[in-house]
Amino acid sequence: MNQDTTHSPDAADLVSTPSVFGAPCWVSLGSRALEVTQDFYGAVMGWRWRPARLGDRFRTALAGDVPVAGIAEVAGMWQMAVAWTPYFAVTNADQAVSRVRERSGTVAVGPISFPPGRAALVADRDGATFGVWQGRLVTEWEAWRQAGSTFITLHTRDAFDAAIFYGQVLDWASGIPGCCEVEYAGGGVLLRHQGDIVARIESGAVEAPPDPSVRPHWQVHFAVPEVEPCARAAEHHGGSVLYEGEDEAVLRDPDGAQFTVTSRRLR
Repeated sequence: MNQDTTHSPDAADLVSTPSVFGAPCWVSLGSRALEVTQDFYGAVMGWRWRPARLGDRFRTALAGDVPVAGIAEVAGMWQMAVAWTPYFAVTNADQAVSRVRERSGTVAVGPISFPPGRAALVADRDGATFGVWQGRLVTEWEAWRQAGSTFITLHTRDAFDAAIFYGQVLDWASGIPGCCEVEYAGGGVLLRHQGDIVARIESGAVEAPPDPSVRPHWQVHFAVPEVEPCARAAEHHGGSVLYEGEDEAVLRDPDGAQFTVTSRRLR
């Protein structure tokens, strides 16, 4: 894993103290061509862009006036797979990283200080990449969820084993005020905060070939008014449609990063 594949939250954008921890609080994406990525997501999601203070290779995506995601341009010569990466709010990034290591996960970057917070990029023991963020959030949590990501889904080999790993790293179901609750449902696991589903973990017959779409990975779901216009825009701007239904579509951007758009009617 390389160190510049994601955009950690920009300290200059941090605006509120988190009232929730263990839940997803930000998403980021690597890009081989920043302008192409901006054009694609501008057409598909209607996002606008502003520079991030981390440098010229970074952008912040805005849904209306709300920051919802970070984009970082990676060197094309690296020939690495790019993917959407969720960040989870934690009370102590150093402690979370230590827990990842203790449970046979991998630490790629950090923790690194971005005053007034700290960030790290890690992977679980099956290789699914995620980040942790300690500190004030880029966007107030409820506003971020309403404007951007509805929830995230982990596709992995064993949902219950994964839930134990993430629960121990992120203090799920700890009873501490602000923590998330875990619900076992059928063959999967639901993560809730104050009753709302914020993440899902699903088991499956997951192989381990080079295709990142079928390796254990986190899938980001974005809320949109209508699914069909997003799918057509993806096709017309260099992406592809992997699945399309009335209320949900799985799309791939020009770099191969996969994501899901979900109708706001399902919220």
